[in-house]
Amino acid sequence: MLYIYNKNTNPYFNLAAEEYVLKEFQEECFMLWRNEPSIIVGKNQNTLAEINLDYVRQNKIPVVRRLSGGGAVFHDLGNLNFTFIVNEDVSSFSDFKRFTQPIIDVLRKLSINAEFSGRNDITIDGKKISGNAQYYYKNRILHHGTLLFSSSITDLSEALKVRPVKFEDKGVKSVSKRVTNISEHLKEPITIEQFIDLIMNYIREQTAESEMYEFTSEDIQKIEKLVREKYSTWEWNFGTSPDYSFKNEKKFTGGTVEVNLNVEKGIIKDIKIYGDFFGKYDVSEVENLLKGVKHSEEEIRKVLSNIDMNDYFTNITVDNLIEVMF
Repeated sequence: MLYIYNKNTNPYFNLAAEEYVLKEFQEECFMLWRNEPSIIVGKNQNTLAEINLDYVRQNKIPVVRRLSGGGAVFHDLGNLNFTFIVNEDVSSFSDFKRFTQPIIDVLRKLSINAEFSGRNDITIDGKKISGNAQYYYKNRILHHGTLLFSSSITDLSEALKVRPVKFEDKGVKSVSKRVTNISEHLKEPITIEQFIDLIMNYIREQTAESEMYEFTSEDIQKIEKLVREKYSTWEWNFGTSPDYSFKNEKKFTGGTVEVNLNVEKGIIKDIKIYGDFFGKYDVSEVENLLKGVKHSEEEIRKVLSNIDMNDYFTNITVDNLIEVMF
């Protein structure tokens, strides 16, 4: 088994690195890694329905889709991620406990009474410190999980605080649970770097043949190519969301605006705008302009910058209309 401590903290790179090792390596692998503040959404989720978009924009938090299913999670440097990649057929899929047990063993060595809970969590005193997910590819299973060590719980809750009433879709919804940090349960304080060493050393001890591995310059080039072509793209992170309907309403100086959208593969297929605003021309002209456009702020702003908003929405700005569309 190869052991990798990936010190890169770019979330696009790290999610791409997982896919690269899964698909390009033949060896089994265990990897530890951390991300700068970011939101990682499950493969089957509607990204916009999972995030607090205003908070994400204000704090410039990257949003990245992963290969595996499950719910959205907030990462920061106080959260440690672990990945197992093993060569097994699909019959072993969804056996979450076997991959979390070594982590639980390490925590118990630190006198922390951690337990496997529910479908895919590790808890301490009923509070969640780890969520886990899996992905299967050609007789290789990728299992990865989070470990809240000293994460900002406030940022976590704010980044994932959404108003689900806006969306009607078939995406998998995240389940809110009480969370805690491992550091709060330690008898003697240790740093996250010491915690990383404890986990890596313990899991290496369990394997007869183990080899530490560092990504080569060739590996890094291939991972960065995957970042450019997939993990940093709107198409992957937002456009692959399940189809959804979106409804939102806001009151501005020029009146109330209600927007109703049907979105397929990230593209606005139908749009109706209602409200008590005034305008010289029929708002259906704006609706027609927005059909076929990506449900992304950048693309919508491009379209709206080509018209005089006052012709259709007196005293309502481009920023106002964009605000109500997300």
